[in-house]
Amino acid sequence: MSFSGRKSLLLLLLTVVSLSILSVNAASRPGSQPANTEKVSMLDGKLSFTLPKGFSASALPAGSEADGTAGASGTLYSNATTRTVVIAAQNSIPNGTQVKDNDSAFLDAAVSGFLSQQAAALPDFSKQSEKSMTLKGLGVRQIDSTATQGGGQTLNSTLIAGSGPRMAVIQVISRAADKAGHAALMKHILGQ
Repeated sequence: MSFSGRKSLLLLLLTVVSLSILSVNAASRPGSQPANTEKVSMLDGKLSFTLPKGFSASALPAGSEADGTAGASGTLYSNATTRTVVIAAQNSIPNGTQVKDNDSAFLDAAVSGFLSQQAAALPDFSKQSEKSMTLKGLGVRQIDSTATQGGGQTLNSTLIAGSGPRMAVIQVISRAADKAGHAALMKHILGQ
């Protein structure tokens, strides 16, 4: 992956992390009425899942050329009852770069950039595990971590994938005390 590709990935991830820090607090505030379920579809449907009942969707601000995130889009899903946040964001890979659906070089670079960015943004960031998987032919990396966000300790699971000219990041953030709920939500998202 080129330097500009890594830079754009880092900018997208920085945007996601910045929003996630704010979102942990937002999840505890009353908001819009939660829908029965929320369908999430990314990378032209190659990465899709349905969130369980109780999540409300809010569109994230569109990316801008000024901060290098032009073309980025995403949605924040929050559950006020469980105080869980799911952020789903995607962006174009810069310079017209195309990646295969299971591109290990792209995924290696993306994970490396993500870990560096998280360590810089969150002083107590601690990677717990990393997994490689294939979902419906799409290569996905999962990074599980802990950090203090929104004033409390959190469990975080991040999924990173790319296909063609686009990349996607899904971040699931739960209270540290809700290990069982976090694990169940990740199994639900991964279709396990």
